[in-house]
Amino acid sequence: MEIIDAMRKSENKYGTAVALGNFDGVHLGHQYLLKSNIEKARNKNLKPSVLVFKNHTKTVLSKDKKFKIDILTSYDEKIRLLEELGVEIIYVMDFNEQIMKLSPEQFIKNILVERLNAKLITVGFDYRFGYKAQGDSNYLKELGKINGFDVNIIDPVYIDDEIVSSTIIRNLIIKGNIAKANKFLGRNYSFIGTVIKGSSRGRKLGFPTANISLNDRYVIPKIGVYKTFTHVDNRRFLSLTNIGYNPTFNEKELKIETYILDFNKDIYGSIIKIEFVEFIRDDIKFNTVEELKNQMNKDLLYIKNN
Repeated sequence: MEIIDAMRKSENKYGTAVALGNFDGVHLGHQYLLKSNIEKARNKNLKPSVLVFKNHTKTVLSKDKKFKIDILTSYDEKIRLLEELGVEIIYVMDFNEQIMKLSPEQFIKNILVERLNAKLITVGFDYRFGYKAQGDSNYLKELGKINGFDVNIIDPVYIDDEIVSSTIIRNLIIKGNIAKANKFLGRNYSFIGTVIKGSSRGRKLGFPTANISLNDRYVIPKIGVYKTFTHVDNRRFLSLTNIGYNPTFNEKELKIETYILDFNKDIYGSIIKIEFVEFIRDDIKFNTVEELKNQMNKDLLYIKNN
């Protein structure tokens, strides 16, 4: 797979089939779109490609300059998932005000046709492009006739009578409905962080935990306790992860702590991935430390048996 800066190098070796979208989460709807693009690319002897913005378009489009969006996948994770699906070329570029202000015609002609040599463009049914989202899939077809490329429009993907979308998945995670979010993603939701020093309270209780500082602005699941898998040094361990404020100890700062079963290495400073499987319970304030320890033992028994 090649990763090419779309603003520094024009494609002159291949005719390309380019999939367009934010692809945050690379969920089942995205996967269906990407697989369709790859299949049609091979039928037309084109290179299956994707145009990826390094930043989320909504951060530039928002009138609030301080607006930030919580992501489902980091840039690096997105690239990895696209490669696994069979994308051969990933064209990357920054989405900035200059790109935002391109008209639909300019975006297609200047970027897709002249820089990427697109002969096929694949988009979702609700794709919008160009300044103030003036272009839609129907207009893209018109531009295809003028500029000599085919257009592949993908219908929505439904699960349980709901359209699979990044927005819905984001809301499911926030509400703690991890099982359904995972169903829509086609894999377990995960995020990556660095292990930092904590209060060491877990170790004193007999449950040493790894405290995580997230490496990106991820969607944070609902406060509570989760069955998870933690990835350390390319190994995957069953784990119990708590997101909350440690109400038993009246702490004020939101913490993400994971207790990794059958693991006793010092991993301070290590980068680990936490993969969410199931919401177990709310973050509860216990009257005594013994009550907390008893509940944690029950939680561990549950995740071992389920």
